[in-house]
Amino acid sequence: MRKRVVVTGLGCVSPVGNNVKDTWQALLAGKSGAAAITTFDASAHKTRFAAEVKGFDPIALFGTRDARKMDRFTQFATAAALEALADSNLTIDEANRDRVGILIGTGIGGINTLIEQYEVMKQRGPDRVSPFLIPMMISDGAAGNIAIRVGARGPNMSLATACASGTNALGEAVEMIRRGAADVMIAGASEAAINAIAMAGMNVMTALSTRNDDPLKASRPFDKDRDGFVMGEGAGILILESLEYAQSRDANILCEFSGYGTTDDAHHISAPAEDGAGAVNSMRLAVESASLNLDDIDYINAHGTSTYLNDKSETTAIKTLFGAQAYKIPVSSTKSMTGHLLGASGALEAVICSLVIRENILPPTMNYETPDPICDLDYVPNQPRNAKPRHVMSNSFGFGGHNATLILSRFNK
Repeated sequence: MRKRVVVTGLGCVSPVGNNVKDTWQALLAGKSGAAAITTFDASAHKTRFAAEVKGFDPIALFGTRDARKMDRFTQFATAAALEALADSNLTIDEANRDRVGILIGTGIGGINTLIEQYEVMKQRGPDRVSPFLIPMMISDGAAGNIAIRVGARGPNMSLATACASGTNALGEAVEMIRRGAADVMIAGASEAAINAIAMAGMNVMTALSTRNDDPLKASRPFDKDRDGFVMGEGAGILILESLEYAQSRDANILCEFSGYGTTDDAHHISAPAEDGAGAVNSMRLAVESASLNLDDIDYINAHGTSTYLNDKSETTAIKTLFGAQAYKIPVSSTKSMTGHLLGASGALEAVICSLVIRENILPPTMNYETPDPICDLDYVPNQPRNAKPRHVMSNSFGFGGHNATLILSRFNK
């Protein structure tokens, strides 16, 4: 019998809310986080809008001294982790700190710090570069900073699989608990890459929407008129515990982390395989991992980026795996509101899936106005839907051909 793993706490920072409650309420209201970019002058860019985190005050949260030593992605991750720990009522002390681990994914890490300090070097010379450049820039900065702040001395690492990073981080954290390396994992992902060079790079790849005249409707997954994704930022963190440990401390169990699958397309560095074969296998492995049948899946939170190829490929993959059952499964993309958080997207969406189970409501796919014949599933268009799902699937796919799928289930003793 393998160890059962449960979710006991949630935390997030998102383009539509700086905590779980505000984010969830915004999603149910169909609120988009897309707006004109404020973090840099985007007037020369093809895309001049993004889904930025708004009103986030790291100094108020961490103090001036600590905030200055953390890149924005680390600030987001730390804020979300502290919220998740408070939600779980988990105390980390000498009795358990060696059994509490951390795994934080990120696609890019501290790119904002790297850009800022490169400008300092160019303008003022190499001796004026911040001594905190390297620890702020490296991808494990978030995991290390959280460990120092909360005193967790268990396994600690970062993981990068592009836009699948968050889902992979959660899945691998679960595997650590199952193999006995930890009793508790603080796991998820964070990203903060809304800057001039990242936006330029995505634009020249034609990955981003250029709907500058109407940012609120730019992210339109599965809609025939989709023209690219909307860049987002933020973090999602879950507290994962072995069932035995959670029960030993009488924790409030939100749901069970029942399944995880991960594969690679081995096809193209930035485009998904059109037949979705890697995604099919990732979803199949997750279902098998959870010891479920295909008809047990009641809802899918899609990767759903609002790009032509991804939405087509993911729809094809779902139909290939589930057959006729695919048309009976509600599928929605919350990226229609949050934008695409890159490496953090799967972690935020895992938070959302946990809330789907707890609150018995499916979030909508907003801006679904013109059906696309090649995307013909039930995408929960434009309005939330009451439901009582038993098992919820979440997909994440990333550059490099990475595919990751998780399944969260209603907890039954």
